[in-house]
Amino acid sequence: MVVIRLARGGAKNRPFYNIVATDSRNRRDGRFIERVGYYNPVAAESEKGLSVNVERLTYWQQNGAQMSPTVARLVKQHAKTAV
Repeated sequence: MVVIRLARGGAKNRPFYNIVATDSRNRRDGRFIERVGYYNPVAAESEKGLSVNVERLTYWQQNGAQMSPTVARLVKQHAKTAV
């Protein structure tokens, strides 16, 4: 099954997350199918902290991909700020 979840990157105490579509059997930071966006929880005010490609996210959902609870929360947050 395809899931849309966060893959962690960045240095120690400086997390950076890619929002990726991946097979649920792959490791968290392992191989993925496509990068759909990113989330930077420690972004400065001048930097963009969240970016989501809504078209690709919708494509994956229409093809049966499930979002993790955290990604669902971030997408909802992105929708509020985009309007």
